[in-house]
Amino acid sequence: MADRDELREQLVEAFEGADYPVSSPMDLVPALPNGPATTFESGDVSFTAMELNQKGGGGDFPYDDVESLTDDVLDGLEDEDYI
Repeated sequence: MADRDELREQLVEAFEGADYPVSSPMDLVPALPNGPATTFESGDVSFTAMELNQKGGGGDFPYDDVESLTDDVLDGLEDEDYI
């Protein structure tokens, strides 16, 4: 099982450089070190940024800051029993 805090740290680091507010997942791509192929890993789970969008429900855009975006992504993964 993935560690929520570990994933949170990785997500914040990857998404904090986005130009907020962001209105779609595509607004986040320029901030990602490896674009949509950027990988987030914890425990026995691994997701690319593209997979996060699909598995976590896609989020409730727009987002004004990295914290609310990250919280929604993690909540979506938790709701789907990925973490």
